[in-house]
Amino acid sequence: MALFAIGDTHLSLSSNKPMDVFGGGWTGYVDKLKEGFCATVSLEDTVVVCGDVSWGMSLEEAERDFAFLDALPGERKLLLKGNHDYWWTTAAKMKEFFREKGFTTLDILHNNCHFYGETALCGTRGWFYEEDRGEHSAKIFNRELIRLEASLKAAGEREKLCFLHYPPLYQGYRCQEIIDLLEQYGVKTCCYGHLHGGSHRLAVTGPQGSVEYRLVAADYVGFAPVRIL
Repeated sequence: MALFAIGDTHLSLSSNKPMDVFGGGWTGYVDKLKEGFCATVSLEDTVVVCGDVSWGMSLEEAERDFAFLDALPGERKLLLKGNHDYWWTTAAKMKEFFREKGFTTLDILHNNCHFYGETALCGTRGWFYEEDRGEHSAKIFNRELIRLEASLKAAGEREKLCFLHYPPLYQGYRCQEIIDLLEQYGVKTCCYGHLHGGSHRLAVTGPQGSVEYRLVAADYVGFAPVRIL
């Protein structure tokens, strides 16, 4: 049994917005994701998907994408919300949809935490607050802080790993409020996605303070989930 993470699968099996148009590493990315999962993930493993899961605009439009993920190796795939996950709705509706469709390996990481042995898997989407200091952005940012702290508190005294969609820091940017929460609650490792292509060079990876940061965006990790534990 192992724990893996990958972000930004950007599936588009029904919504006709494939990432292949960006060329480079994204060409044939759906096949690459399948190959990457099959080469690294076993049936009993857990995979955290750090947001931007599907381009679908609704649960129904994203159904084929969920079916694709569900059929990949892994006993559990924990999904975070990304900035392009427009299908995202309430936890109750998503869980019921997965149950009705028989997607037995899919669950969400949002306002909660999951456990991998004695380790707590915590997380939320996060936010790029520095891009817009308007009132609406401030409200969203504050909600994300509340969600993150609720997830960390739900872990109790267990060792904690954190998964975000937005990076809490990169070259020229620091979201100090999120970093402070990670350090306050003793998070050992924080995985994040969102950065693609030329933005990879801005990524901060490795130890910063008491936390190790890892970029797991699909095109950064070669479309294969990265082993975390």
